[in-house]
Amino acid sequence: MALYLEKEKTTSTPYLLIDEKKSYLKLEGRSFHENITDFFKEIFDWLDVYLTTDFGFFTFDLEMDYFNSATSKLLHNMLMKMDRYTTDKNKIIVNWITTEDNDIIIECGEDLLDEVEKLTFNMVIK
Repeated sequence: MALYLEKEKTTSTPYLLIDEKKSYLKLEGRSFHENITDFFKEIFDWLDVYLTTDFGFFTFDLEMDYFNSATSKLLHNMLMKMDRYTTDKNKIIVNWITTEDNDIIIECGEDLLDEVEKLTFNMVIK
């Protein structure tokens, strides 16, 4: 059975949507919770299984307007994991969505773009 998980955003955690049937993951909002690792654990546990399947095509939309350094490290680890599992048969697209005035998020996205090798990483400036 395909996982469908949706969590509304709070003041310190982002909106989360995992729709395995549609091969889709979305994070949106702000992330600075003290125990953000707990929030991301469910995502990593799912990715650990999902990325080993023949998923074909997977999209990750990330639209954050702020995140702390702990979240930055987790996002980095997540993207590096996705990059490792990107193949000719299993393609992953990351849409790093932000506004033109959010220099910190843009810079962080550009830094990550330089590190990924195989996944498709789109900077989407609104």
